[in-house]
Amino acid sequence: MVHKFIHPVETRYRTEIADLFTEEKKLENWMKVEAVLAQVHAKLGNIPKDAAVEISKKANIEDVKIERVKEIDNEIHHDLMAMVKGLAEQCDGDAGKYIHLGATSYDIEDTAIALLLREALEFIQNSLKSLLKELTRLMIEKKELVCIGRTHGQHAIPTTYGMRFGVWAYEIDRHLVRISEVLKRISYGKMSGAVGTMASFSGKGIQIQEAVMKDLDLNPVIIANQVVQRDRHAEVILLTALIGQTLAKIARENRILQRNEIGEMFEPFKKKQVGSSTMPHKRNPHKSERICSLARIVKSNVIPALDNIVLEDERDLTNSASERVIFAENFIFLDFMIKELTNNLKGVEFNEKNIERNLNLTKGACLAEKVMVELVNRGIGRQEGHEILRQAAITARNDDKFMKDILIEQEKIKDKFSREELDELFDPHKYIGEAIKQVDNLAKTLKKKYDL
Repeated sequence: MVHKFIHPVETRYRTEIADLFTEEKKLENWMKVEAVLAQVHAKLGNIPKDAAVEISKKANIEDVKIERVKEIDNEIHHDLMAMVKGLAEQCDGDAGKYIHLGATSYDIEDTAIALLLREALEFIQNSLKSLLKELTRLMIEKKELVCIGRTHGQHAIPTTYGMRFGVWAYEIDRHLVRISEVLKRISYGKMSGAVGTMASFSGKGIQIQEAVMKDLDLNPVIIANQVVQRDRHAEVILLTALIGQTLAKIARENRILQRNEIGEMFEPFKKKQVGSSTMPHKRNPHKSERICSLARIVKSNVIPALDNIVLEDERDLTNSASERVIFAENFIFLDFMIKELTNNLKGVEFNEKNIERNLNLTKGACLAEKVMVELVNRGIGRQEGHEILRQAAITARNDDKFMKDILIEQEKIKDKFSREELDELFDPHKYIGEAIKQVDNLAKTLKKKYDL
């Protein structure tokens, strides 16, 4: 029967990173570890050198077919031992009898997982750098584009789109730093036998473990039981969830800014793209929504990753089945989300007319802070100034008037300001503080750090 896909990670959301999580890649990594173990044994005189050569020669997916390994697994119900038997079948002479000597399954499995997760993190690292490049570009291009800033969903004071993109870029920068740190902690393997005592290696366990890991460019654990402890793997999943939440935050803001009532920034919409099956006028931000949706799955996989830390005694198998799911899901979904957001930003559209409209929507109330500070400079106490402006804002809102028109009618304000001075104070483009300087400083830092 032809295999029919069930999981959309195989179809709708698949990116190139998925190639790291295939059955063939897993088999390849397992055999890579087995081959290095055989080579180390041979160097130490534990097995014949020609046996190690033969094992290394045949430890590939051209000689050891995935179909045959699955066939053996169906008979013995042990996938890693199926690999050992499948590899042994392909080895000439008696080389096959030396495969997996002294090792337990998770010596191979966990060392291979370290190779996998290291490569996957490096892949995500490169994808994030492409996203950072787009955020940095937009940050610089829009550093002087003044817009209304919002807190609690309400108009606050002016900011710039450069600031907005800069905050996001700086967060991606921190994730890249986190990846560098987590790469150090996940790049550990083990070769220590059934419960970690190395008893099966006849007094050469530490030497064998160090030599195997050196050849694989991994670090040897100093101590372990039957598995590499799952706090390392949980940290990887936590990191993917952290990155996912940042992507969701950016995508959510993009969705908000695309609302008809706001209409400031839009994800790209192709000429033949359909927004709704029944409402032809719709321009739904479905790509941003997709990012937010997948972030929920990535986040939810943190729970099994944390639960996998809690294994009984020297180990149990409760981590295994969930890890077959969460590693692949989180990395494939995350890479898809990064690429989706990167493409959205490459084609993002701005409506500067609406940006300006929204900037003045509260008829000057968003400049109340600026006026209050100036009132203090001109002899009115800060608390009194705050109350004057609070009342003026209420009147402006209720009477649908510009705030400066209300203030100029008050005696205390008339005595302190001319009409021209109030006009100057209520110009939102002149109240962005050091927004441009902060963007320039960040751009300089990121360009130097990542050679953007």
